Amino acid sequence: MLDQLAFGFSVALEPSHLLLLLIGALAGTLIGVLPGLGPTATIALILPIAYGLDATSLIIVMAAVYYGAMYGGSTTSILLNIPGESASVVTAIDGHKMAKKGLAGPALAVSAVGSFVAGTTAIVLLMLFAPIITGWALKFGPPEYSGLLIFGLSTVVALTGRSLIKGLLSLMFGLGLSTVGIDPITGYDRFTGGNLWLADGIEFAVVAVGLFAVPEVLDTVRNLMKKDAPPLSRLPLGRVWISWRELTYSGWSIVRGSLVGFAVGCLPGAGATIASILSYNLEKKVAHHPERYGTGDIRGVAAPESANNGASGGSLVPLLTLGIPGSSSTALMLAALLIGGVTPGPGMIEKHPDVFWGLVASMYMGNIMLLIINFPMIPLWVKVLDVPARFLLPIVMVISVIGVYGIKYSPVDVLLLPVFGAIGLYMRSRDFPLAPVVLGLVLGPMLERSFRQSLIVSDGDVSIFFDHPICATFLLLAVVSLLGPWAMTLMRRLRSVRST
Repeated sequence: MLDQLAFGFSVALEPSHLLLLLIGALAGTLIGVLPGLGPTATIALILPIAYGLDATSLIIVMAAVYYGAMYGGSTTSILLNIPGESASVVTAIDGHKMAKKGLAGPALAVSAVGSFVAGTTAIVLLMLFAPIITGWALKFGPPEYSGLLIFGLSTVVALTGRSLIKGLLSLMFGLGLSTVGIDPITGYDRFTGGNLWLADGIEFAVVAVGLFAVPEVLDTVRNLMKKDAPPLSRLPLGRVWISWRELTYSGWSIVRGSLVGFAVGCLPGAGATIASILSYNLEKKVAHHPERYGTGDIRGVAAPESANNGASGGSLVPLLTLGIPGSSSTALMLAALLIGGVTPGPGMIEKHPDVFWGLVASMYMGNIMLLIINFPMIPLWVKVLDVPARFLLPIVMVISVIGVYGIKYSPVDVLLLPVFGAIGLYMRSRDFPLAPVVLGLVLGPMLERSFRQSLIVSDGDVSIFFDHPICATFLLLAVVSLLGPWAMTLMRRLRSVRST
């Protein structure tokens, strides 16, 4: 294996491959910052440009774009509470609160460190355990995915807010939004009102920007109109680096997030969003003071950021070893390999060692490159908060509108933006958590598809979800996740009554 890895480095260290690696990492990071324009959009833009490249060069540049965009999405989540893509929604929960406390620098730094550790961990595990993990992933059919997604959505409810009912209502709203568009089984239009712009469903970026960015801007304007509220340029910026104490405090969160992210990433279709949710929930379960999460705890940034970057590495396992793309991004990477004359699958490593080991070695170097690129830029990113509000707020809104419109050039999306802004403002004023809405919208279609496929296979018999041990385990965990906090509170009250 060491000989093969050395061969991979000889491929990756070619000057043309190094240049492509740098371009991909930079492009992914910069475009990942923009709302809605994540790795899929960036890869789609690069694919026609890079059409003449060989398979090794194509996969190197696209992998660099992929994990670069996963890092870039955290920047606006932390600084402006605008998730760059769905996997960054969880990062915004604690990341933006850290920024408000003057800790934007440590939040961005731990994000960079976590991304590097997770990316490196994913590469090592990809080399060592790809065949084993792939065999495990093959055991997941529609019932298992239904159980996994139900468990993931149950943990979403517990991410934010103090009310289980409000969390469930927010989640139901998001799941309802996910049903707009083409029915995944029958192909009929649903809830579109005959509008062709809604046939593809409601875009993630429209809901995320509407719920997070618009209320944030309006709240800031309202605060600035108060005489006792300081302008953004006078808020404490604090340190721009991470201390050794903060790094050690969040160290185990990074390790656990990396492992959870890689394991979930190996499941086709699960993706970085589920990985970040499960990682955040795991950290709350193992923490001595779970109440600190959601108030600006650095572990709440370290865990999901490590998980979504670990998932980006894990998603390459089914792609390279089975030829199964687990997401839209890896589907485009599959297309790139096919264009280059390489068919991913069990025999790929033997038939095309230059592609496989060149990719593995380039990922080592790409993660180091991302760390070198992004760590010195942390002071620059933090300075965003130092821009006077009269300049910053219009820029945020212009970028938000352009990002929403630029996804599919839909005027309906632009019209929906203020609608969701008003909904977000109302939900914030009534203490409804926003994250479950966005994540319900993202994960809803996946859950509906796997749930209905399961019922088709079983001829409508719901016992299929309990006959499969993996699915039944996930459903049990979902019940525990939802009712566990309520049961613990009830037990404490009973104990206090008995003691009195």
